[in-house]
Amino acid sequence: MTHMIGATEFKARCLRVISQMNKDGKPVTITRRGRPVAVLSPVQPPDEPTSIIGAMRGSVLAYHDPFQPAADPSDWSAAE
Repeated sequence: MTHMIGATEFKARCLRVISQMNKDGKPVTITRRGRPVAVLSPVQPPDEPTSIIGAMRGSVLAYHDPFQPAADPSDWSAAE
């Protein structure tokens, strides 16, 4: 169930309302003259990492000779 608050009261207590919403995780409906005009809801944490750094961590299971090329040079074809 969402918490309802008038626009004038929201304006006066904005930071407290946002803080409480983040604590309990429930959206807040802002009304004007009893009619809903906006819904304030907490941000959901992202499902995927936001940075590509470290995204491939753990994907290479073994690489026995780090000083040799990873692929045979004959596997590559370059335009001449």
